[in-house]
Amino acid sequence: MAAITPPFTDARDAAASLRRQGTDVKGQTFRWFLVGALSLALLTLLALVWDMWAEGSNVLLARPVQFLTSGLNTNVEMAGVWQGIKGSLMLGLIVAIVSFPIGIGAAVYLEEYAGNTRFARIVEINIRNLAGVPSIVYGLLGLAIFVQALGGVTGGRTVIAGGLTLAALVLPIVIITSQEALRAVPAGIREGALALGATRWESIRHHVMPAATPGILTGTVLSLARALGEAAPLLVVGAVTGVFFAGASGFFEQIYAGRFTALPMVIFNWARQPGPEWLQLTGAASLILVALIVVMNGFAIFLRNRYERKW
Repeated sequence: MAAITPPFTDARDAAASLRRQGTDVKGQTFRWFLVGALSLALLTLLALVWDMWAEGSNVLLARPVQFLTSGLNTNVEMAGVWQGIKGSLMLGLIVAIVSFPIGIGAAVYLEEYAGNTRFARIVEINIRNLAGVPSIVYGLLGLAIFVQALGGVTGGRTVIAGGLTLAALVLPIVIITSQEALRAVPAGIREGALALGATRWESIRHHVMPAATPGILTGTVLSLARALGEAAPLLVVGAVTGVFFAGASGFFEQIYAGRFTALPMVIFNWARQPGPEWLQLTGAASLILVALIVVMNGFAIFLRNRYERKW
């Protein structure tokens, strides 16, 4: 009688057995292909950062505080990025308030309530198609709806219209990433909660959402980072590309003040100006934008790790 191989006692025995089966040539080839693709992406990123540092280091080292706290100016020696930073923060605040609740709520409905119905499939197909639409199309959408049709509510070409346009831009991404995070939650968590007498909403609120929160936070903050780097939609809805003065308006007062700008618009404006001095300002502003996005991504990683430990 043939000997019966005993089952694996634990995961370490299974891993050791897999290692003893020999080298997986196809698997190793694919692994090194992925490592090469990652290395190429990192080298490209390092080259871009180095190019921005080579152009903007003189400005950042010579007058870092003044550059960060000064407003737009036609004088190269006096120009700064504070108005662009403030505008980007205002836009990011509107995007977070509008797109995050709507996107996460839509994902919860599609994953937990809609089921595998024809309506849900049609909606998901359209959402994934919208995620691939060029950003300039969303700018035209914002111009038609938020600037013209709803101008009495948004005030026309204001930061509210710009923020709503960017919220529409990242909304499909928020929905898709939230759906993937909800799908990653094991079905046994839902079934266990329902078996103990919890309602579907109680199961989602107390068990599913806490488990999916790390993935949802990562996706939403990454979508916000993309919104802060967009310039084409803001050009269409009326962001200022030149010099403007907001007077004594505060942070929240300027939301209704009308004229606004953002860091991508500042970079776009300076890149069009002739002369190496403006090119240095462009590199410095680009580094500030990259640093702002890195800080946001780091905050997302911190929140994800915190919720993973709690869960």
